[in-house]
This record gives sequence, C-alpha cells and structure tokens, in this order.
Amino acid sequence: MALDVLRRRMIDLIAGRQPPTDLKACSLAAGKNHAYLHQFIYRGTPRRLPEDVRYRLASFLGIDESLLREDDPRAMKPVAVAPRGIGRGAADRSNRSERLARAKSLLRSTTAAGQLTAVPEMAVRAAAGGGKLVESEPADDHGGARWYFPTAWVQTELRARGGDLRVITIDGDSMEPLLLPGDKVLVDTSRRAPTPPGVFVLFDGLGLVAKQVEHVPNSDPPKLAITSANPRYQRYDRTAEEVNIIGRVVWFSRRM
Repeated sequence: MALDVLRRRMIDLIAGRQPPTDLKACSLAAGKNHAYLHQFIYRGTPRRLPEDVRYRLASFLGIDESLLREDDPRAMKPVAVAPRGIGRGAADRSNRSERLARAKSLLRSTTAAGQLTAVPEMAVRAAAGGGKLVESEPADDHGGARWYFPTAWVQTELRARGGDLRVITIDGDSMEPLLLPGDKVLVDTSRRAPTPPGVFVLFDGLGLVAKQVEHVPNSDPPKLAITSANPRYQRYDRTAEEVNIIGRVVWFSRRM
C-alpha cells in the first residue's frame, strides 16, 4: 500500500530510537498486541491511532505526541514504500540507513525546536545492594547514549530542567520491589537535599548506590539514614560529610 508521511515518519522514528527497538516492542509498549503497529502501518488497520496509544507510543519513543497525529500538516502527503522485511540485500540495508539518517535528522530538528530534551546516559551502574564499587564515567559528549523526552513533560511532570537530568542503570536487589536490576532511572542532579525523604543515587563511601535517604532529626553532626526497600538489607547511617548525593530519582523505566 502507499504509506502517508505519518506512517513513514513512524518507521523512521522507531528505526532511530536509542536504545534500539522494533514494531513488536513498540506495539506492546503502546498497550496492544505485538502485531498492532505492523497492521496500522502496512494494512491501514486501524485507520487512526487512538489518543491513548499515541501518548504511550510517544512516551516510549521519547518524542512529542503531536508527531503521531494525522492532523499534523506533515502527515498528509502520500509516499509509496514497500513493506519492510521483503529484501535482505544491499537495497534493504540502504533503505534502513536512509531511515536511520532521517530519524536522526528529525530528532535533531525537534530537539533544536525545543520539543524534545536530550538526556545523557551515564556509563555506570548504581548498585541497589551493599555498596558495590563501580566506575563513574559520563556518556561521551560527542556520541554517547542519549534518551529523548518531550520537553513539556520534563518541565510539567518532573518539574526539572533537561540539563540537570541523567539516566543511570540500577544494579542489585536491595531496592526490590521498588526498583529492579536493569531498571533505568532519571536522576535530577539539582535536587540533592534529602528533604523530603526519597530515593537518591549517592556515593556512600563504598560505592555508587541507589537508596532511600532521609535526614536523621536532631543529629549532631547531621546524619543521613540510608535504607533499602528490600527488608533483607539493614539500614545504615552516615554523616552528611561522608556521602556525596548525586541526585534524586524522579522517574524510572522497566522492560516488560
């Protein structure tokens, strides 16, 4: 069938997502069966994406929901394209490279326009365990992993600035069931005071950890109570000078 610009743009955005994904994963993330988006793109069923599906898919892809609307003027012009997966040769690889290039260009333009916020992923794992030592290395400023979130969502839902956010991977089981190994968390580095109490990423003197942190009332010198969600792990206290709070955890994502 002839794909309109909306469906072609969806292919480009899915192909260009970092970390990589596919139509099946996007369909499941949108709350539908694994073939839902394939049928929408290549068979025209359903004819339009429901609003709830658009918002879930936009959140998963890290884009503004308006890019998935059929009433967007950019979605009106039809474009003929063969379904994916037919060819496996040089032409198929070339088309995939072109889609990736277009997706990157679209990400750059929407980010430059202020619609998307790029958040770097740190090349570390925050141990949700007994203080596992890790190497703290930021993502490469010239090509490291980036997550893209709608700017309006960052500002209104997280009440944060994009430049203050970092993505970090959770390691260990001490924060189960709240946080699981492999979860990705958004850390607001501008929010380092444990008042009110919350989940923070911090260096506790032994390693980089994700823990529940709160100020111990009337302590002198000031102390912090560091607690795990998993009852198998005991609380421990540190003076404020003994720890370095990286930031407050304000959001997380998890593979289904």
